[in-house]
Amino acid sequence: MPFNAKAYAKFQAGMRKRIVELRARTEDCLDVAMDSMMEDRVDSYFRIEEGLAEIDRSLTLIEEELAHVADLATAQRLDSRLEFMEDRFEEFDSEVRQRPRRRRRRINMADFFKAAAGGGWGDLPGARGDITNATDAFAALGLEYGSSLAVVTRAFRERAKQLHPDARSGDRSSEPELRRIIEAYQFLKEHLSLSNTEPPVNPGAYSPSE
Repeated sequence: MPFNAKAYAKFQAGMRKRIVELRARTEDCLDVAMDSMMEDRVDSYFRIEEGLAEIDRSLTLIEEELAHVADLATAQRLDSRLEFMEDRFEEFDSEVRQRPRRRRRRINMADFFKAAAGGGWGDLPGARGDITNATDAFAALGLEYGSSLAVVTRAFRERAKQLHPDARSGDRSSEPELRRIIEAYQFLKEHLSLSNTEPPVNPGAYSPSE
């Protein structure tokens, strides 16, 4: 699905702002690490230095690819990659400053979206193509048709954490359902966030209780 001009400009500006902010925070974190870790945590320092350098390299790649975004699917993949880099930074920054993390990392969210983009988990039953319309997407997440993006995101996070193998003692039997809600979230995020339109009128008056 291609961008309209207004949505494209908004997406580009938002992504570039996040990249600039993360670069600045990464540089500050490295300065603090050099001041506070070189004497008694030198091994940890070199690991963190490499991790921060990897974040910087990834930001450069994301920035380069951002100039060539032409559709919503590509934009969403870049957005998820940047989210992952932001979460990685929070891990390193918390260790450097020896404080609790400011935000809770989504469980393997990069892998989730890699799978949603066509990689990982192989050809699971119901792995791709199940979600083709908004009605099915809302139903997969157990939501009323036309729920806001904030509600969709909250429902997805809660359900994904429940279904992920890490929360089920390694049991992978829930992966087909997990893959389905990933598709549902991807579908709704495109249509509610980047299409610059209001949620469509409910064609079938769907209700989760039906």
